[in-house]
Amino acid sequence: METLLSMVLPTELFGIKLFEFNDFYTLLIKLAITLTMLIVVIRYMYYPTNRRQDYFFTFFIIGFLTFLMSYLLSSVKLQLGFALGLFAVFGIIRYRTNPIPIREMTYLFLVIALSLINAIANKKVSYAELLFSNVAILCVTYTLETIWRNSHENQKEVIYEKINLIHPEKRGELLEDLRNRTGLNVVRVSIGNIDFMRDIAKITIFYDGNEQQHIQEESGADQDDD
Repeated sequence: METLLSMVLPTELFGIKLFEFNDFYTLLIKLAITLTMLIVVIRYMYYPTNRRQDYFFTFFIIGFLTFLMSYLLSSVKLQLGFALGLFAVFGIIRYRTNPIPIREMTYLFLVIALSLINAIANKKVSYAELLFSNVAILCVTYTLETIWRNSHENQKEVIYEKINLIHPEKRGELLEDLRNRTGLNVVRVSIGNIDFMRDIAKITIFYDGNEQQHIQEESGADQDDD
């Protein structure tokens, strides 16, 4: 088919090839693998435990664009340096109004890594090796995510005004007060800065993440019913 088309249509335009069958088919196969991996990681691993649609959109678009950028520029003989450069650029992404939590940063790193692996793998890497690498990453992520969900502990920083309860001997009263006021199963606290002028203290509370996840799922179900 390629020979027939080359006989009918011009093969180049201003020195650039119009169509290269082997390269185009390789692009389609690698893109299909990448999109499948991104959907599995973002939709079926990350989203069910967090339900953050903003990060869902961000992860998918960054992964998709990273793949295309890496694949289309991989012909430049800077593959390793190019990959490391993208890791450095995307790995330090921060949104000024809302810094990305460490877990979201980990997933961001994961989707970038998957996209880069699939994009810059050269002809020395077979599709079997490529698929195995992708599946291995998914398996490890799923295993850790499952363990993480079973023993996860979230944390929040709060400004607390009852500084008379921050004494070690009143830790039980402090935990009980925080549970009643936040509605969370607070298991421990860490005392930060204390402002005696305003009688407030910055406290980091640690609570059961599975409980919050259960509340989020019930809230999502109620919204779906509405």
